[in-house]
Parts: sequence; structure tokens; C-alpha cells
Amino acid sequence: MSEHDHHHGSHDHHHDYDGHDHGHSRHAHGGHHHHHHHAPARFGLAFGLGAALNLGFVLTEAVFGVLGHSVALLADAGHNLGDVLGLLVAWTASVLAQRSPSERYTYGLGSTSVLAALFNAVVLLVITGAVAAEAARRLFAPEAPAGVTVMIVAAAGILVNGATAALFASGRKGDLNVRGAFAHMLSDALVAAGVVVAGGAILLTHWSWLDPLVSLAISALIVWGTWGLLKESLDMALDAVPSGIEPSDVRAYLAALPGVDQLHDLHIWGMSTTETALTCHLFMPDGHPSDAFLAEVCDTLRKRFGIGHTTLQVETDAAYACPLEPAHVI
Repeated sequence: MSEHDHHHGSHDHHHDYDGHDHGHSRHAHGGHHHHHHHAPARFGLAFGLGAALNLGFVLTEAVFGVLGHSVALLADAGHNLGDVLGLLVAWTASVLAQRSPSERYTYGLGSTSVLAALFNAVVLLVITGAVAAEAARRLFAPEAPAGVTVMIVAAAGILVNGATAALFASGRKGDLNVRGAFAHMLSDALVAAGVVVAGGAILLTHWSWLDPLVSLAISALIVWGTWGLLKESLDMALDAVPSGIEPSDVRAYLAALPGVDQLHDLHIWGMSTTETALTCHLFMPDGHPSDAFLAEVCDTLRKRFGIGHTTLQVETDAAYACPLEPAHVI
């Protein structure tokens, strides 16, 4: 797409405008820049603290699992180790997303945040599937868990995972990656709460099958909660229009601009979990618009639709047929 755009920009009757780079659109650029760098910087500490808290808890679970002969605790330790890995991946992506663009990676490495969100969703579903399979097996061959030890350690898990989830609560709306970490930790706190309830019920009733039944219920809840994260991160990996933006509304806004006769080759995609880009060709037969007009369009796209990186190509010659004009051409 970009190769086509640059090729057409070379025609002297075209006017390329990138709302990201020009000095007179510094207001638009500044707002976008702040949005991009603020989120990862703010949550870097949360990712680090969350990973450290959970690593400590994994070691505690493993020790008590061995001492108390509890397979359940050892399995949960493995589950939480997966979370530590997920947090570290998300943290690495948030750091990489702040790297400046290079000659080779002209958008920077912001899209690593999309890969991290996708990785976390897949890992969570795989781990949950393994836990559900073990729970299904135990339904038919119940094993008596070490109730009191399991309850105490699982109660500590509610605190650790709940505290870690709270670190990410404020950013879960603005960044898919932070939302992934939040969902991950919240689901673990739910798992721990379920284990405590099951442990208590088993101590009172001696019904060993309660443990795998609660586990299956929690697994279903996690899959239901993670499905949206998986779909959204998959969409972003495939350059889909971000879910909060309605393409027809953007098209209607651009088509209604004064001087715009028609438009084509409109593309909107997420460059990272916090940034959105747009490219579009505008046919304006009355001549080139001013830079101030284009800067205002970029500013409106940023404020109204959250699109911070806009590139507009203006075409003015009706005799020139843009090769990208047909709807089926990407």
C-alpha cells in the first residue's frame, strides 16, 4: 500500500500530506505523541511489579505444593508461571513500542504490542484448556486434595492476583495489551477464589468432585472473557479497522469536506494497540487545498475518531486515472 502511495506522490499534480510530520500540525502530532508514549511508560512499572509479585507467588505455591503433596497447587503454580511469562512479554512489547522508527522499521516497533496481546490470549486459552482437561479427568476419578493448605495458599493467590489486576485497571480501556494483562490477572484471582470455595466445601462435605466441577466452571468463564481479547488482537494483526471506529463515518466525513469531489483507497488500521493510522486519496478538482485545511482535517480525525497518523493524497486532474481507484484494488 505504502509503495503505491509513494509512487503516486511522485506525480507533480499530487499533494501528499502526512498529519504526523509537518510542523504546522504540531498540535495534532503532539497530542498523538503523548498518547503513544504515556501509556507504556506509565505501565512499565505495573508490568515489572506484577511479574515480580507473581514470580514470588509461583515459588511459594511450588514449595507448598511439594510439602503438602498437592497436585492442584503445583498445577496452579504452572498456570501462574504462564502469567509471569505473559506479563514479561507484554512489558517487553510496551518497551519496544517506545523505540524510535528506524530505516527498516519505519513505523517503529509499536505493532509488537499487537503480537503480545495475541500471544497472551492464545497462552491463556491453551493453559485453560489444559486445566479443563485435567478437571474433566478428575470428575471421573476424584482425588482428595489437601484442603486447608490449598485454601490458605489460594487465598494468598486472590490477594496477589487481585493486587496485580488493580495495577492495570485504569489502562484497560485505552490499550489492548494492558487489557490483556488485566484480564489475565483478574481471571487468576477468580480461579484462586474458586479454589478457596471448593476447598471449604470439600472440607465440610468430603465431596472430592466439587474441586474439578468448580475448575470447569471457572475455565468456561475465562474462555468467555478471553474470546474478545483474542478476536480483537487477531483483527489488529490482520490490519482490520479498530473496533471503536466506524469506517463509513470516516468516509462520510472526508467525502463531505469542501472541495472533495470523491475519494478512494481509504485504509484505516491499528499500528499498535494504542495508535491508529489512515491513508486516503482525495480527488479535489478545484485545486490544491491549503496546508492549514489539511492540518485541520488531520486534527479532526484525531479528535473525533482517535486516528493520530493520517496521510492524505490529493489528486486534482480529472484526466488522470489513479491505478488505486477501483474498489477491488488494494
